Amino acid sequence: MTYETSETSAVPEAGGPVAPARHRFRWNKVPELTVYFWIIKVLCTTVGETAADLLNEKAGLGLTGVSVLMSALLAVVLVVQFRTTAYRAGVYWPAVALISVVGTLISDNLTDNMGVPLETSTAVFAVLLAIVFVVWYRRERTLSIHSIDTTSRESFYWLAVLFTFALGTAAGDLVSERMDLGYWLSAVLFAVAIAAVAIAHFALGLDAVWSFWIAYILTRPLGASIGDYLSQPTGDGGLGLGLGTVITSALFLAVILGLVVYLSVTRKDVTEVEPAARHAA
Repeated sequence: MTYETSETSAVPEAGGPVAPARHRFRWNKVPELTVYFWIIKVLCTTVGETAADLLNEKAGLGLTGVSVLMSALLAVVLVVQFRTTAYRAGVYWPAVALISVVGTLISDNLTDNMGVPLETSTAVFAVLLAIVFVVWYRRERTLSIHSIDTTSRESFYWLAVLFTFALGTAAGDLVSERMDLGYWLSAVLFAVAIAAVAIAHFALGLDAVWSFWIAYILTRPLGASIGDYLSQPTGDGGLGLGLGTVITSALFLAVILGLVVYLSVTRKDVTEVEPAARHAA
C-alpha cells in the first residue's frame, strides 16, 4: 500500500531571504512506501510483541530491567540513525524493530507493574501522539514522511513512531480483552480496519498523511495478534499454534534480515531525488 504523496515544504520566494537550513540532509531519511515497507513494518511489530515476551520470560531481568536494556540499545541505534545523511535500510529497520519492542514494554510496564487500566493508557498515548503531531506540524508545516530531511523532522518522526507503537499496543490489548475475539480473529479485525483505511484513501479521498499514520498505528495490533497466535500455547485453553516466542521471534527476525539485505542491495525502496527538486513549489 502506498498512502502518501510528496508534500512541499517552505522555500524562500524569489528575491526573498533564505531560511536557515536547520541541519538539512542530502536525502530523505525514511524509505519510500512500497509493499516492502508495510511487510517489514508488520514483521517488526510481530517481533516487538514476541521478543518483549521472550526477554521478559527468559532474561531474568524482570519487565523493568528488560525495558532499561532495550531502551539503551534503541538509544545506540538511534544515534547511528541520526548520524547518517540518508536512508539506510540496515540502520533504519533495526531502529524500527527496537522501537517496537520498547513501545510494547512501555505499555506493558504501565499495565502490569503500575496497574494503569488499558483505557487510561490508550487515552494517554493517543493524547501524547496528538501533541507530537500538533507541535510537529506547527514547526515544520508538514507531517509527510517524504520530508524527513532535517534533524528536527527526524526527531519528531521517531517520537511519533514510538507513541504509535505504545498506542497500538495498549489499544490492541484493550480491544482483544473487551471483545474476547482471540488472536486469529483479532488479526482479521485489524486487517479489515487497515483495508478500510486504504479504501477511504483511494476511493473516498481521505488525506494521504492521515491515512498513512492511521494505518501505521493499526499495523501494531495486527502484528501483535499474529505473533501471539503463532507463539502462544495450543490446547488446554490455549488459542495459538504453540510455536513459542523463541521460534516465532527467530523466524520473523530471519525474514526481516533477508528483506533488509535485499533492499540494501537492490535499493528498491529508495528514490534519490534532490531536496531542491522534491521541495519545489
